[in-house]
Amino acid sequence: MLGVLKVEDKEGEVGYLYGFSGTVGGRAVVPGFVPPIFDLTDPDGYFRRREAEISAMPAGAERKAASAELQAWIFEQYRVSNARGETLSIREVFARRGLVPPGGTGDCAAPKLLQYAYTHGLTPIAMGEFWYGSSPASEVREQGRFYPSCTGKCGPLLSFMLEGLDVAPNPLDREYTTADEPRILYEDDAVLVAVKPAGMLSVPGRTHAKSLLEWLRERFGEVHSCHRLDMDTSGVMVFARSLAAQAKLERQFAEREVEKRYRARLVAGDRPFGHARKGTIALPLLLDWHDRPRQMVDFEKGKLAVTEYEVLEELPGGEIDILFFPKTGRSHQLRVHAAHARGLGRPIKGDHLYGSADGGRLWLHAESLAFRHPVSGERLCFTDLGGLTESAAANS
Repeated sequence: MLGVLKVEDKEGEVGYLYGFSGTVGGRAVVPGFVPPIFDLTDPDGYFRRREAEISAMPAGAERKAASAELQAWIFEQYRVSNARGETLSIREVFARRGLVPPGGTGDCAAPKLLQYAYTHGLTPIAMGEFWYGSSPASEVREQGRFYPSCTGKCGPLLSFMLEGLDVAPNPLDREYTTADEPRILYEDDAVLVAVKPAGMLSVPGRTHAKSLLEWLRERFGEVHSCHRLDMDTSGVMVFARSLAAQAKLERQFAEREVEKRYRARLVAGDRPFGHARKGTIALPLLLDWHDRPRQMVDFEKGKLAVTEYEVLEELPGGEIDILFFPKTGRSHQLRVHAAHARGLGRPIKGDHLYGSADGGRLWLHAESLAFRHPVSGERLCFTDLGGLTESAAANS
């Protein structure tokens, strides 16, 4: 990742700082970019010398203990500041939250830029990080596109380093973001079928925003969740009105008996869309623990996710309207399958995690859901086609 930080000096002059994550060609110090918080690449430094000594040790408890001791030493050398003038080691920053910092913490562009600004009497004004180069095999990265800092390494670190600055709210922490009310498509004594608006949680989360499950319980009493949609995704959901009905519906989801259809719009690409009009995407997904809630493609540890798709229309500006038919129910499955280079290579419009939020809301709508009624056994299908009109997207 490359980063740019807009700063202001004590005389009010505006300038720009540039940084990169990790190293470039094995070097942490490159002319034109801010230096690292601590340089582990110094060939004469303690880290390199001790690393060589540990590498020469036979495998065993002594070597493992020496490696842990060296890692702890590293986290004490990385000392970071905030706008209040406080300075802590990375170990201390994470310890405040009861955490241990992952390896590589402090080497990303954002903390480098902020630390340079603080130690040189500069006031940070605005900052952005963007990807440069080809995408890693496991992640979704497009050259020139801006991405948020990772939650595992940079989340706790930047929370401390930004203290004392007037910063905009974190868009990933936003609460209920739509004025639209849920709509009820069907109700009986066993099930409720509702349309969730984009921006509403399916079930209670870590914020105080009201979820669709809570909204339904206020109106119908006992209601139980059977599946979920991302907060940013709109569409048809089924809920159970008893534990017995919930168990039967959840079994249908687990055994892949529920039929789901999603409508989406993919962003325009730099190259022509070279995929078939219909096809299947099969990529194994795994949670990126250092950058939750992002998912990544992992052919060793990931769980297989399968999606069928059908292209509806290629619009004059290059965007693509498409239908998705997920055969599995992995988290962020459609979003990753759309954006990843081994999938369609086109993020869903408005996807702030795997693409860009420039398109407003996430253009993904669960427009159809078919399942067996948990009591009668009758096959039911519910459809809502109004989720991705231009006016609906503009008002979300």
